[in-house]
Amino acid sequence: MNIRLDGKTALVCGSSKGIGRASAIQLAKAGASIILMARDEGALKKTLSELDTSFSQSHSYISVDFDHPKDVSEKVNTLLETTFPIHILINNSGGPPPGPIVEEDAESFRIAFNRHVINNQNITRAVLPGMKEARFGRIINIISTSVKEPLEGLGVSNTIRGAVASWAKTMAGECASFGITVNNILPGFTNTERLQSLINRIAEKENISPEKITERFEQSVPTQRFAHPEETASAVTFLASEQASYINGINLPVDGGRIKSL
Repeated sequence: MNIRLDGKTALVCGSSKGIGRASAIQLAKAGASIILMARDEGALKKTLSELDTSFSQSHSYISVDFDHPKDVSEKVNTLLETTFPIHILINNSGGPPPGPIVEEDAESFRIAFNRHVINNQNITRAVLPGMKEARFGRIINIISTSVKEPLEGLGVSNTIRGAVASWAKTMAGECASFGITVNNILPGFTNTERLQSLINRIAEKENISPEKITERFEQSVPTQRFAHPEETASAVTFLASEQASYINGINLPVDGGRIKSL
């Protein structure tokens, strides 16, 4: 299968590192023009320099803090004054800090809800008119396997990821007749800074080495290893393609078979 995204423009959120960065790089290799969006301008510039331009694409970036939805909306709307339409939207942002749900206060939930659900809604509403006009749209949300099986010690994340999944399923039904698909990717253990941070926190709490926690996590996966961000990015690129035009409203685990449920 030869996936080509020539002539398509992709807005990739959280693209300064991890899965977002890997997705931007792979979408560019497939021919898409990329707009990076994240908080760290230095990291964005570095990623920008790594994007493929073999198909005469034009790449750019937006530096914005996803904890401020009003700023995100303003910058996306400003972008659309000169870049229209956006054909592909990757909704992706760093997850909430770990912790038991019984220890979290309301503010933790509000921050996470704004970062994920509110930003997803605002950005999606902004780009939908262009997708409808083009009769082509791909909205792909990077969430978590906790949508299917809640993860221990990630109380706020489990809650908010579930909300995003339900939001996306509703959006998928309302947008399908315009040639727009909305799908979720559920990464399992992926070798990113966030996973390493989680491992370190657990190791500190249990007073054992991070290597022991890493071994425990790896052994819980049938493939006996963590995913590389590029492997999840491959799923993103497929769902963004013409070939995935009849895949809509799904939760796609990229987890090495770790989830026990169907």
